[in-house]
Amino acid sequence: MAAEPAVESVPRRIPAALRPLVAIRAPFLLASLLPVALGLAGAYQAGVAIDGALAAWSLLAAALLHAGINVLNDVVDARNGTDAINVDRIPPFTGGSRMIQDGVYTERELARLSAILFGLAILIGLWLVVESGPVLLLLGAVGLLLGWSYSAEPLALNRRGLGEVAVLAGFALLPAAAWSVQTGAFELRALALGLPGGLLIAALLYINQFPDVAADAAVGKRHWVVRLGTAKARWGYLVPVAAAWAIAGLVLHWLALGLAGALPLLPAGLSIAAFTVLARDHDRPSALKPAIVCTLLAALAHIALLAAVLAWSAPAD
Repeated sequence: MAAEPAVESVPRRIPAALRPLVAIRAPFLLASLLPVALGLAGAYQAGVAIDGALAAWSLLAAALLHAGINVLNDVVDARNGTDAINVDRIPPFTGGSRMIQDGVYTERELARLSAILFGLAILIGLWLVVESGPVLLLLGAVGLLLGWSYSAEPLALNRRGLGEVAVLAGFALLPAAAWSVQTGAFELRALALGLPGGLLIAALLYINQFPDVAADAAVGKRHWVVRLGTAKARWGYLVPVAAAWAIAGLVLHWLALGLAGALPLLPAGLSIAAFTVLARDHDRPSALKPAIVCTLLAALAHIALLAAVLAWSAPAD
């Protein structure tokens, strides 16, 4: 693999204006923005008149919360030493943003940035609660707790093998939260819409742990890839993926969207491609990038296609 860039070269390579975007891993915020869009599309398809301003603030709050979680994860992994010893990482997908390790930001600076991002997300969330009601307060509190405790002590869910559960719950609830902003109510339909995407994003976390397994084990992280070893753990990838596509099929059959309803199932082929690579190269971190990319694209494409089909099938005014 390529050698780590010299510390002094990194600030010159990354323009100052772009460094915060790298720190928050901005492209990966799509994993939160698309579920919010899915919730909005589901509400619209159900006949809800969408308030554009509330929708925009919902998207911003989700992005800020996700960004805060990403930065917090970097801070925690800098403190426990995981990222510093991770020589098998696959950038930009695993091993963190490297902003601390490469001397772009200090640990304290990123901790401050994480606090600011969380604070802004909370402020916007509380305003949305005032506008929409207590359902969002409950959903938002759950999402905040899951995001914070994924990395941070005392829960540190990912260290204890519960990271996938936290990710599943957090991302599956985003469509319901977006829907509740518009209606003030909790909709089981929104939860059903979000569940397959949540499972697919949990599968992304799971496969991302394969390249990081040696570093994670060295600092005492006990997620399932560490516990099982890569040879056994590769089969675990099928659990969230198979459940996601099975539930997606049931939900789409229930929604009766016609031929267009098959479109959100097409990315299942990417999941199959990802598992083919993982099954063969589970113990070769450098070979896993295609599997990670396919897993990410499967999740994003499913959510985006489902949102598009729902919006397209909404009844005419």
